[in-house]
Amino acid sequence: MLAYSLSSLAAGIGVKSIAPTRHSELLPRAEVEALGIVWKGNSSSETSHDSLAELTSYPDDFTWCDKDGVNYCTPSLNQHIPQYCGSCWAHGSLSALADRIKIARKAQGTDIQLSVQHMLNCGNAGSCHGGSLDGPYQWIHSQPAGISYATSQPYMACSAESKEGTCAHGDWSCTPMNVARTCGTFGQECVGLSHFPNATIAEYGHISGARAMQKEIFARGPIACTIDAAPIEKYTGGIATQRSFMTDHVISVVGWGTCPKEGLYWIVRNSWGEYWGEQGYVKVKSGALALEQACAWATVQDFTAPERHNQYACFEDGSNCDASKPGADTPPAKEGAMLGKLHEALGGGL
Repeated sequence: MLAYSLSSLAAGIGVKSIAPTRHSELLPRAEVEALGIVWKGNSSSETSHDSLAELTSYPDDFTWCDKDGVNYCTPSLNQHIPQYCGSCWAHGSLSALADRIKIARKAQGTDIQLSVQHMLNCGNAGSCHGGSLDGPYQWIHSQPAGISYATSQPYMACSAESKEGTCAHGDWSCTPMNVARTCGTFGQECVGLSHFPNATIAEYGHISGARAMQKEIFARGPIACTIDAAPIEKYTGGIATQRSFMTDHVISVVGWGTCPKEGLYWIVRNSWGEYWGEQGYVKVKSGALALEQACAWATVQDFTAPERHNQYACFEDGSNCDASKPGADTPPAKEGAMLGKLHEALGGGL
């Protein structure tokens, strides 16, 4: 792991005392590529991001947490409960993807939370000791069955090599039980599920720079980005303004705002709990904390409809079925649209 000393904070950020050092939750490039992950990878040579219309100017203030009076953001989570786990790389990516699913569903129905634990158990993209920005979306895209919901594989903040807390006493291998499970009444064993609600990715890509970030967020939803988290470890409010050159953490960016003094700033959701910062969020000045160096996006594909007993997959925008209507006809099959079949979900790494 990387560690570095923290220099003084710039003005304009409300903080308590800051710890002198912080360990990176991002693996070095050599370790990332050894896992089979493509550094700054795209799902194709020309992605749909390239064809998005770029506006001459964007609104001064824009956030998916309050777009035309509707909140499309899913809750801010805490990666360090029930014990410390350096899984920001999974939390940041999956929170942004869950937001995009909510956007595709027009904020109808219950918010979903994708299973970070499934990714820790099976993704071969990182662990509680670190991961990468690129790994999560690449892994989900490679799995026909996608990723399960947290309701069938809850977060335990453990991975195979974890020794903290209860982790040393658990099994974190990629077994059916550790993909999706349910448990019977008292005295009955828990069992792995052969079908489970899931989410899949149609396309993913890598971007950098403020204009590309605005274009992607405005057109399609929140994105995951790397950041220097040391200066905001004890953040309580205001706009973080410190210049940085290194990153050690992954977050999701849900929008932006402007203020007379600092100009453009990003609205960032962290994964340290809602007691941290501004209800789990931090404002970061454009150009600060190396936030604009590396970001990842993904477009959502299909989900299995729990309302229809997971009998078929629906497109996320609902164009091929309406799960709320019991009499709806079964939609035509779509290539890549899969129920959560375990033998496909257990494909392991990339």
